[in-house]
Amino acid sequence: MVIGAGQAGLSAAYHLRRRGFAPYDGFVVLDADPAPGGAWAHRSPSLRMATVHGFHDLPDFELPTPDPAAAARDVVPGYFAAYEARHALPVVRPVRVRAVRSLEDGRLRVETDQGDWTARALINATGTWTRPFLPHYPGHFAGRQLHYADYRGPQEFAGQRVVVVGGGASAIQVLSEVAEVAQTVWVTRTPPVYHAGPFTPEYGRSVVAKVEERVRQGLPVRSVVSVTGLGPSVAYRRAEELGALNRRPMFDRLTKHGVVWGEEELPVDAIIWATGFRAELTHLAPLGLRGPGGGIRMDGTRAAADPRVHLVGYGPSASTIGANRAGRAAVNEIVRLLGASEPVLIGS
Repeated sequence: MVIGAGQAGLSAAYHLRRRGFAPYDGFVVLDADPAPGGAWAHRSPSLRMATVHGFHDLPDFELPTPDPAAAARDVVPGYFAAYEARHALPVVRPVRVRAVRSLEDGRLRVETDQGDWTARALINATGTWTRPFLPHYPGHFAGRQLHYADYRGPQEFAGQRVVVVGGGASAIQVLSEVAEVAQTVWVTRTPPVYHAGPFTPEYGRSVVAKVEERVRQGLPVRSVVSVTGLGPSVAYRRAEELGALNRRPMFDRLTKHGVVWGEEELPVDAIIWATGFRAELTHLAPLGLRGPGGGIRMDGTRAAADPRVHLVGYGPSASTIGANRAGRAAVNEIVRLLGASEPVLIGS
């Protein structure tokens, strides 16, 4: 069984079909959204394909060359829908998974709002979009606060003073847009790390190795940008042109009308928290996969504490190209665990 029909889940489903698992009888993909697209369907309408921070085709079907000005939330969900149809993937939606529990006979019970399934192995591909992270700061701000997950474009901030919090690609996208219509103040907890050179395959492998080491130790997953640094993207260059990359350190507290550093108070109209996401794994809590370090110790894509459970789009595979590779790796492991002809899905 696969939970989640974003990039990682579709990649895993494709490889399950290739290895001979029959749709519906052998495996299904449960997706909480009412339509294809995964997290892409929920992105800001202002995010264009020209400013997407990297995208990699799914296996055996290239994304047709898109209009750079087209909204990513339209292009990518359309591509995912075509991919599901092209490969006849058994996606069942909308189905929200509530909990996964271990049964005495060695199977897993997947409890959902549409009934229960049982499975011998599970590929979890639920991503992070549904768990935006909002840090706590002392004080109370009476103006508007929103997380990047709720950002819908710059026009509603026209003429305002806006604080953008965060040092990753999402913050850079917001700055590149909002700074055209408003006064922006960029704030990060630590100085941003810049990667001026190209993202070569060798550099990519070194980044993946660093993230893999953390998940192998069972430590919480860090953001990708904390390892890769900020690269010279279209959004970055636009934010630089607008003079929006003058970073200030994190403020000390909030006030009713703004933010404070020491004795300096800066009145602001809005705060956009581009502070990242956490992996959506709450439904796996009954399996007791988390270790003392707060994360899930991993061996490749497999949860070290339970060989039946694989996490894709998690840790080192939390990128579009990494998700593809992880989907294939997880299926190969499941084939070894179950035997090439044994179905993953047992019933519903």
